[in-house]
Amino acid sequence: MGMVQEFREFISKGNVMDLAVGVIIGGAFGKIVDSLVKDIIMPLIGKVIGNVNFSEMYIQLSPPVKAVEGIPTYESLTKAGASLLAYGNFLTILINFLILAFVIFQMVKIVNRLKGSAPDAAPAPTPEDIVLLREIRDNLKK
Repeated sequence: MGMVQEFREFISKGNVMDLAVGVIIGGAFGKIVDSLVKDIIMPLIGKVIGNVNFSEMYIQLSPPVKAVEGIPTYESLTKAGASLLAYGNFLTILINFLILAFVIFQMVKIVNRLKGSAPDAAPAPTPEDIVLLREIRDNLKK
């Protein structure tokens, strides 16, 4: 019964609940950024570069195990068992990561600025032996 009680105390702490809320919100935010990158940013970049579809940027490493009907696409080749180096998908995920990292960096920066720095505590008094040594040094200089 001790483990159940410990677990209950662990869950009831505020930090655990804050972490749970953060994970849930982070997951939802990640989906929003993923959609932003896949549906808005990458098509715009592809259009500027010259009608490039990043989801179809790959290098075929091995032939498909099954026959592919029609024009081979990333999806059809993957389903047919071909080994692909999907660098277009990697670029999309990399841009997604960079946007998330930048947003989190900005959030932490803002939170740290809002918290402000705690006022510095008064410095500890100088020990008496140090004060005496300083006085001796100053007297010797004279």
